Amino acid sequence: MFFTAGHPTLDSTGEIIRELVNQGVDMIEVGIPFSDPMADGPTIQASSTVALKNGQTLRNLLDQVEAARADAGETPLVLMGYLNPIMQFGVEQLFRRAKEAGIDALIIPDLPFDDYLRDFKDLCDRYDLPIIMLITPETSDERIHLIDDHCSGFIYMVSAAATTGTRDSFGPEQLEYFDRVNAMDLKHNRLIGFGISNPGTLADACSHSSGAIIGSLFIKCLEKSPDIPSAVHSLLSTLGR
Repeated sequence: MFFTAGHPTLDSTGEIIRELVNQGVDMIEVGIPFSDPMADGPTIQASSTVALKNGQTLRNLLDQVEAARADAGETPLVLMGYLNPIMQFGVEQLFRRAKEAGIDALIIPDLPFDDYLRDFKDLCDRYDLPIIMLITPETSDERIHLIDDHCSGFIYMVSAAATTGTRDSFGPEQLEYFDRVNAMDLKHNRLIGFGISNPGTLADACSHSSGAIIGSLFIKCLEKSPDIPSAVHSLLSTLGR
């Protein structure tokens, strides 16, 4: 499950983490708010704008995660953010502080794979903090195998070459892409994200991978209900859980 830290309120990060864990979510992806999140659709873009207006910073985000880490138990916490705020914070400083805070992995959508190999992989190994790489229907089989060989953690399968958002169903081309990747005999688990917003898309994602990542739908639930337990319950009910 994805949410933007600092949205809907500056101090809601810890409560959201705790409530997602309490209601049985398997993994939590905490988003670093950014003014130009290129891979995100309007819903998550708007949540970043709110978080930044609320005064959220990367330093504060990591403090909030650290305070909630003990209550999260064994639930993996993944930090998602773009290169610009990470570079401003300091790359190695981020690795060090994220590890201290209890982050289990990083997602950096605009990090090219070649740059990862050259500038980031040593830090991943040194801090035992993997970077999760994204693939899309346009990613070649050769590149997918390189990612599988040189990265740890899971592989994030973007369902379509588009920004995040909700959709009613996956089409034949997307299902063919899921099947193609599954037939590649990869070492790492895959999770499917982008567009999962109802029981049908969730079932398709889970039947073609190890699980699903949901973001925009949860952001919408948080916007509709200021009560976080109710928002999480509404989300899971919408997904048929």
